[in-house]
Amino acid sequence: MFWVILASFLIYTLFVMWFSWYKTRGTDLSSSDGYFLGGRSLTGIVIASSLILTNLSTEQIVGLNGQAYSESMAVMAWEVTAPLALIFMAIIFLPRYLKTGIATIPDFLEQRFDLRTRQVVSVLFLMGYATVFLPTVLYSGSLVIDGIFGLTTLTNLSTFQIVLFISLMIGLISCGYVILGGLRATAYSDTINGIGLIIGGLTIPVLALIVIGSGNFFEGVGQLIDANPTKLNALGNHESPVPWSILITGMFFNNLFYWCTNQSIIQRSLAARNLAEGQKGVLFAGIFKIFGMTFLVLPGIIAYLLYGNTLANADTAYPTLITDVMPVVLSGFLAAVLFGAILSSFNNVITSSITLFTLDIFKPIFKPNAKEKELVKVGRVFAACLATVAVLIAPLIIYAPSGLFYYLNEMNGFYSLPILAMIVVGFFTKRVPALAAKVVVVTHIFFYGISKFIIPDVNFLYVLAVLFPLNVLTMLIIGRWKPMEVPYEMRDSQVVDVTPWKHVKWFSALIVVLMVGVYALFSPIGIAAAEEGYYSPWSVVFLGLSLLFVAVVIWFWRDTNHKLDRKFNYEQVDKKEIDFEQTITMEKKGS
Repeated sequence: MFWVILASFLIYTLFVMWFSWYKTRGTDLSSSDGYFLGGRSLTGIVIASSLILTNLSTEQIVGLNGQAYSESMAVMAWEVTAPLALIFMAIIFLPRYLKTGIATIPDFLEQRFDLRTRQVVSVLFLMGYATVFLPTVLYSGSLVIDGIFGLTTLTNLSTFQIVLFISLMIGLISCGYVILGGLRATAYSDTINGIGLIIGGLTIPVLALIVIGSGNFFEGVGQLIDANPTKLNALGNHESPVPWSILITGMFFNNLFYWCTNQSIIQRSLAARNLAEGQKGVLFAGIFKIFGMTFLVLPGIIAYLLYGNTLANADTAYPTLITDVMPVVLSGFLAAVLFGAILSSFNNVITSSITLFTLDIFKPIFKPNAKEKELVKVGRVFAACLATVAVLIAPLIIYAPSGLFYYLNEMNGFYSLPILAMIVVGFFTKRVPALAAKVVVVTHIFFYGISKFIIPDVNFLYVLAVLFPLNVLTMLIIGRWKPMEVPYEMRDSQVVDVTPWKHVKWFSALIVVLMVGVYALFSPIGIAAAEEGYYSPWSVVFLGLSLLFVAVVIWFWRDTNHKLDRKFNYEQVDKKEIDFEQTITMEKKGS
């Protein structure tokens, strides 16, 4: 059995490696654009695949299904609401990014604010990637690979040793992709792994439903719907990991950061051949996210139907389902697909990290006159160092708390929303100074940290729902108090064609319709049911107050812009009048 699994695993994995090498063998990796942004040559399909695979990793596949097993379909919000943020990325954020020709998010922040803001944000990204995200991807991925191949049983090694060994293998292979092939190699490997993930991911719930229906798929679907309809309710109450009252506030703000400003995600879009291809890639990924819950959430619900409350650890629901329903001959293929998801997340975050370090820290601080080849060399060395640190930290996560998926999102909250606030305010104001960007980082971390002590049991998404508009308000107040004398003007770098995709609006509308349709299906007006007393009046009150707060911030924003415009216009008129009077006086003296 082991050798059959290993053979199918190696065949698929080696094919993906060969395909990536074949498609990138002519790429110029001697320039920073060629190495970090794939020569700005990526097409819509490649961008969509890379976005999906960067997003999906084993801690999400295992963690979300584990949450669904222990909770309900409410956790599908992490997937199904994401397309709304991707629409904002396609229509609002991406055109501005490509117009300015930036390679990193901090690059834009330097253009809008100053160099110090750029470096502060780069450090925040790198700390989050190096100490939390990369080690967790390695740890969770190692557990999945160990579960499929049974390495602990075969080798008699401890879990710590197995995680260290598998993490080392992933790190070495990842460095091969990133160091030798740059962004373009990882993007093309994502294209093939994306196809494999769709096939492999959908296979699990289909086979599981056939098992439930005693060989009949449709009978299995009927049993899933009838057995526990409250489990299928996607509208979570205030005790749920994703309460319904924060879907358009806290969850939306969290998604905006992740899909519109997170460097490891948007770097794929920044490498687009043109705006039209970038918008295609982003929106194609949005369609996928709507239906991603079929293998990221639904298997957990099916596992509950099969096993009830017998599983001691909810995170074992998905691996247990794989073991029970997947034929041996396909197990190696699924292992290779999951390995590809692990590798993709690791590769793409490593690529983004070396881009941040090389262009935002090394060049401006240590060697402003560094040549292109030198930057690429430094990036490769940093990639090896970062991978080494992640590999060493990964086994230590054994001692971390359970529920890593929720934990990761909660920890990201320390730095995510200040960055989002900087970008949004930077786009739509002209006189908010760099001081505001620095202050909002400190105030957000302070208030978010305090919330962990004062209200530790409150869902962090409630906190984000309040803190994001507060961050924006803080920046606007500082901008009103100490505005920039010279207004910011967004430059047009003319690096790529920024003509929009002609179908972007109707395609976005289609995504919204599908998203609402999926929520309607998994709600009391569809196939689900709600328990008595499920919805709390407090949730309605919170939603109303948070929306009112957002409305107040928007009003203050508009009022600030109008007052600053009038103020500086009057000053310019006064200056012109003074200059005119001085000219007349000088002429009179001269005569």
